[in-house]
Amino acid sequence: MDGCVVSVSRDGAHRFSKQPVEAISLIEGLGVEGDAHFGKTVQHRSRVAVDASQPNLRQVHLIAAELLDELVEQGFDVKPANLGENVTTRSIDLIGLPRGTLLHLGREAVVEVTGLRNPCGQIDAFAPGMLKAMLGKRPDGEIVRKAGIMGIVLRGGEVRVGDAIGVERPPEPYLPLERV
Repeated sequence: MDGCVVSVSRDGAHRFSKQPVEAISLIEGLGVEGDAHFGKTVQHRSRVAVDASQPNLRQVHLIAAELLDELVEQGFDVKPANLGENVTTRSIDLIGLPRGTLLHLGREAVVEVTGLRNPCGQIDAFAPGMLKAMLGKRPDGEIVRKAGIMGIVLRGGEVRVGDAIGVERPPEPYLPLERV
């Protein structure tokens, strides 16, 4: 076990925050059953407006509980599911994973990491100033996006709070995560 599931959530409507639940069902090639972002093609409204036929590389959104802890320490009132994630994890450096990493969630589910969530202005609508807190800079000046990662479901299964998460990195050379 590399990490664990702290919280799972879904929402059938396109709202910023999701609803915490005891378990979610991941469906191969589609995403989180009962979630507004469920589907083979892109479901995020801004991306649908550009090209609704794009593949859905954002079927599952994962955020590290450590990010939430950091935001709480900075004075923000934020809990799992508030930032629209489907899975809140602990003990995995999500944004440090290479593209193509496989996350084994619970007994059966496998999610392939496709890229970074790009923090957007909706974060400041949720909590003024939070967007800036979710962006950092590396020593070389490159922006660090801390808003979690996105993935696609390679193998379905149920994911519950407390489930183990195994991390399987792809063969080297590793490809860095980019916005999807």
